[in-house]
Amino acid sequence: MCGIVGYVGREKVDTVLLNALSRLEYRGYDSAGIATLGSGTITILKESGKLSNLRKLVQEHPVSGQLGIGHTRWATHGEPNQKNAHPHADPEKKVALVHNGIIENHAELKVRLMEAGYVFQSDTDTEVLVKLIEKYHIKMGQTLEESVKQAIREIRGTYAFCVISALEPGKFIAARKGSPLVVGLGQGENFIASDAPALIDYTRDVIFLEDDQMVILTQDGVRVSTTSGREISPVVTRIDWDAKAASKEGFDHFMLKEIEEQPQVIERIYASRLAQGPNKSIFDVLNFDEKELIQTERLIIQACGTSWHAALTAKFLFENLAGIPTEVDVSSEFRYRGLLPQKNTQVLSITQSGETIDTLMGLRQGKEKGFKTLAVCNVLGSTIARESDGVIFTHAGPEIGVASTKAYTAQIGVLFALSLFWGKVRGRLSEARCSELKEEFRRLPEKMQTVIGRKELVRHTAQKFYEARDFLFLGRGINYPNAYEGALKIKEIAYIHATGHPAGEMKHGPIALIDEKMPVVCIVTESVVYEKMVSNIQEVRARKGRVIALASDGDEAIKAHAEEVLYVPKCDEALSPLLTVLPLQYLAYYVAVLRGTDVDQPRNLAKSVTVE
Repeated sequence: MCGIVGYVGREKVDTVLLNALSRLEYRGYDSAGIATLGSGTITILKESGKLSNLRKLVQEHPVSGQLGIGHTRWATHGEPNQKNAHPHADPEKKVALVHNGIIENHAELKVRLMEAGYVFQSDTDTEVLVKLIEKYHIKMGQTLEESVKQAIREIRGTYAFCVISALEPGKFIAARKGSPLVVGLGQGENFIASDAPALIDYTRDVIFLEDDQMVILTQDGVRVSTTSGREISPVVTRIDWDAKAASKEGFDHFMLKEIEEQPQVIERIYASRLAQGPNKSIFDVLNFDEKELIQTERLIIQACGTSWHAALTAKFLFENLAGIPTEVDVSSEFRYRGLLPQKNTQVLSITQSGETIDTLMGLRQGKEKGFKTLAVCNVLGSTIARESDGVIFTHAGPEIGVASTKAYTAQIGVLFALSLFWGKVRGRLSEARCSELKEEFRRLPEKMQTVIGRKELVRHTAQKFYEARDFLFLGRGINYPNAYEGALKIKEIAYIHATGHPAGEMKHGPIALIDEKMPVVCIVTESVVYEKMVSNIQEVRARKGRVIALASDGDEAIKAHAEEVLYVPKCDEALSPLLTVLPLQYLAYYVAVLRGTDVDQPRNLAKSVTVE
């Protein structure tokens, strides 16, 4: 989950590294550090805590040079302190390295290296990689490239790392397996980073490294090969969004900006996926015969976190609109599941980053079992996008806030478009119903903007409840996944214990939690289960629970059952999750602001989970 960067060129290296790291801090912010190479000497500056602490250190101890590497950490092995911060180096600082991933056999390697006389300074798994390169490069005199290849042969696990050597100034080497790396191509300068946002201030031309590939970067060029030595002619991709998309643009927080970008995200999905009618262009990539897609008899969706909530919503869409039996699994469990073979089964992975390790392993599990694999993903060139047989990109733009908002609505939007495609080509959806749903989707951005215009009412509600110790979220039908999502958001950024449940399950345990102090957020918009939901709210009120109702415009009767009512415009039930999620996002946001927590970089979390 850590973020790594590297630079070689004409610019002042610390400025480039710190700017690039600021674009990657969403990947981890337990500590940060840089290593620069100038006049044959490696200088390392690193500090625990957020990047601002490192900036202060660099101001106090200026560095020089035009080559360097940097790191922002989400701790796995070793506490988040200065000692365990990256970069790590050999005792004489001839070699320095930054790493994202986990070296699974680090314990046995460490014992072996310590027996050979190597002394370790940190508690990290990364340091064994440094020692191996030190052994082959410094002690045995091999080239840095050969030393990296030799070290890779001895480690097991996942990695994306950059290494520099005082013995070979003017270049650095990077390699990947299981963790992302992007090469940035400039004029008289070149870059490496964990993710493209780190590079957009400097270049739009990038190379997405594949697993078991490495790259040697100098000021004048890059050379890509496999880690076994075979030369590669890489594909250069042009990034189609700019630095403005990854900046706050005057908003107090990225999360607030990204909540309010959601109408534009849905507009883009309509224009690109639905305006011309659902057809085969729904897929950006489809590497198998579309007839197999149409004949799908079983769909297995696997995802993590917020993407899993989108998957639960999609189950309603695929079964009700397309008539496809659909299973939904959490990726971390799916990857260890005994998958039973069945003809015409597809495995669909949903992921914002395209690099989530459990989802990636689940995808590979599906491929190993012989299933065709589909993906809904936001990041062009990501590993999951490259390895899936079919891909739909959400095109939500960069999402910097750790708590996902617009990526979630984008996922539901394209999954809705896919359900229309499947429903139409499988003959399960009439032309009239398809047109009706398309028109409802077209009008959604305007309705979402109406909800955004009511955010002050949500802030007022947050002021009443922000000191609560617990929250309960309830929903039914296609909106019960949003109960999970509302609970997750308030946990993530406000640090309040919260649980989400299908409202009918409340009587099977959660009702024991309800008392006069418990805020209970109830999604009770117009639906086939509206009356059932009202009955559940009455059960909450009978236990003195404090009800916050999310209702459809015009529902005056609900006021008799709730302490607070937040309204959303009426829409077709199939699309209602795209409206009801907005007040839930705002509620979490305003509660977090009132509690004084770090909205964009909540403790213990990182945006892209690339380690188990």
